This record gives sequence, structure tokens and C-alpha cells, in this order.
Amino acid sequence: MNYQWYPGHMTKAKRMMQENISLIDLVIELVDARVPLSSRNPDIDELGKNKSRLILLNKSDLADPRVNQCWMKYFKEKGFYVLEVNAKTGQGLKAIQGMVREACKEKIERDRKRGIKNRPVRAIVVGIPNVGKSTFINSFAGKACTKTGNKPGVTKGKQWIRLNKELELLDTPGILWPKFESEEVGQKLAMIGSMNDEILQMTELAGDLVTYLLSHYRSDLLGRYQIAEEGQALTAQQVMETVCENRKCYKKGQEPDYEKAAALVVEDFRSGRIGRITLEEPAC
Repeated sequence: MNYQWYPGHMTKAKRMMQENISLIDLVIELVDARVPLSSRNPDIDELGKNKSRLILLNKSDLADPRVNQCWMKYFKEKGFYVLEVNAKTGQGLKAIQGMVREACKEKIERDRKRGIKNRPVRAIVVGIPNVGKSTFINSFAGKACTKTGNKPGVTKGKQWIRLNKELELLDTPGILWPKFESEEVGQKLAMIGSMNDEILQMTELAGDLVTYLLSHYRSDLLGRYQIAEEGQALTAQQVMETVCENRKCYKKGQEPDYEKAAALVVEDFRSGRIGRITLEEPAC
């Protein structure tokens, strides 16, 4: 399957970010903790060069806790400030204000020397679709400032949000990039829900996901769907057949409904019901 999705509004969103970057002191980049590299838009590094940088590993509660620590170490060694967060529950958000001060201490000190008081740090919040930017801003602000939704493309334009006297946030639409460097990147983004499901072949996506889980999170997968090992090498097809059987995914005439089973498996992964799973990890 060819994993590409770049609707027209993303070009406009990228241009808007370029026009506003001169106003910005800090780039706050949300990535999905299950795919921290694949969920980083490479355009952001160019956009945010010479700016202070903070990476938030969002949805960290859905990712493997051991691998979360590896990614924290990885990004710190690259020179980023980094935190694990869960925008839905607010976990980790209290540490952000202090880290913003640390990341922007040179700017704050310059303002102080110039006699400029109470000028807030201006931060742009960036990330790919469905990574949780709007949920993060609403949780961080303690009120509903932006629209949220469990699908990509909810935020369409920019919004300035004054959080307190120290910090202003510019919310931006989620943007992908025109061509993924590898099919594997696109595949992972499809798995976590950063593309429009309507353009995907879900049975193929679920098969690829199950193949990965059999290799890396076998016990979580088999336990979720009550699949016995029986001393033989299981294939993704066999797993999907058993999911159909155990979860009663049938069409008329008791024919297995693989599309229904595929949607179930992908949603179980995205929601964390299979377990805390990370799809890529650095050497650590």
C-alpha cells in the first residue's frame, strides 16, 4: 500500500507557520511517543532553526515505558529539552512552565537587561495531525481554547492563546510533509491514526501491525485475543482468522469479516487495549 496523504490545506498551514516564525521564541513540538521519529515533520527543524526547542512525547501512556526512557535520552543528547506527557490526563504538564523558563532563559535575561518586564515567551505548538496539539493546549490552559477530535485535520487555522503573564501559545494545524522518506514511515503514521482512514486498506494495515506485534509484543497480542501458541509459528493471517472467530466478526453465512476484524485490531492498538506498545526505538 502506498502511504501518502497531503491535503491542500497543509500547504497553506506551512506557509502560515513560516510567516509567523519571526514572532516566536520557542518551538514546542508534540510527537507521538509510540513513533517519536516517524511523527516528527522534518520541515520543523528547518522552520525552528535558531529557536529554543522543546519536544513533548505525547500519548506516553500508550507507549512502552522502557522505550520512553530511551527516547528521552536520545532527544536530550540531540540538544532538545524533552518531557513525557499525556495531554488527555494532564500528566507531565506541570513541568512544562519551568522547562519553558529554562529553554528561554537567555531571552528572558535579555528582556530583563533592557528593562522589558512581563513580556511573555511566545511559543508555537507544532506537530503532525492527530498527535494531540489541541488537547494539549486545552489541558495546559485548563479550559477549552481549541477544537479537538480523534481524527486528523480538526485544527484548520492559527490561534494565539494567552495562558498566563509568562507564556503565549500559537496553535497551528497539524501538517505532514509532501513525500515520506520511506514507506515504513507512512505505514507507522497510518497505524497511529495520523492519516485519513478512508484512504487506507485496513486489512493490509492490520496485517502489517499484527506482524510487528508478533515479533515485538507477542504476549500482549495473544493475550488480548485469547490466542493459544500450540507450539507452532503463528502468521498474521492465522491471528486475524482467530480474531474473527473469537470476536464473532462474520458476514452473512458465517464468512469471516476480515475488514471488521482489521478495524477492531487497529483501534485496540490505538487505544492501548492491546498494551503499551512502541513501534520504533533508538539504540540504547
